[in-house]
Amino acid sequence: MNNEKRHRIFERLREGNPAPTTELAYQSPFELLIAVILSAQATDVSVNKATGPLFAVANTPAAIHALGVDKLKTYIKTIGLFNTKAANVIKTCRLLLDEHGGEVPEDRAALEKLPGVGRKTANVILNTAFGHPTIAVDTHIFRVSNRTRLAVGKNVLQVEEKLLKVVPAEFKQDAHHWLILHGRYVCVARKPRCGACGIEDLCEFKEKTEIA
Repeated sequence: MNNEKRHRIFERLREGNPAPTTELAYQSPFELLIAVILSAQATDVSVNKATGPLFAVANTPAAIHALGVDKLKTYIKTIGLFNTKAANVIKTCRLLLDEHGGEVPEDRAALEKLPGVGRKTANVILNTAFGHPTIAVDTHIFRVSNRTRLAVGKNVLQVEEKLLKVVPAEFKQDAHHWLILHGRYVCVARKPRCGACGIEDLCEFKEKTEIA
């Protein structure tokens, strides 16, 4: 995979979706933070179904912290790992209140100190809430990057580092969203829909399918 081909891949992804964004529903950096914490090993659809009612009654660190763990669980019990996530969300709200004036910090180190927040979540917040050109590598992006040969790596950190090196600057802000959506709907895990793929001729996957 050479740089010219990478540039053409992102040009086409941009043509197909000029203004990509997350499928998580949110109205503030804090709502996005909570939604991303809840999205671990869960679908965005399931998270949105839970956060809609939750954010209608509590959408600030103080309000959610006031609910307490048990009350919060009643809103998110349909999401996988809800017990652990509820505890992490309450702890995160407490830290935001105590150390950040109730605001979501625009800083990777501070974000990663929040319970339930790892490097991927921090990257999502920095990119989507604050406009940083970070690339959060999840299972979809890891698969697409390796399968297409766009950025090959043995683990998510290697893929992230490679993407940051090879994605042209003009595409870095939106690269995360383009790749995750491509992996979610086209370059799916078991049977990639190569026949419906707009970058099929640029992709270096050797076992292409005809599925549209």
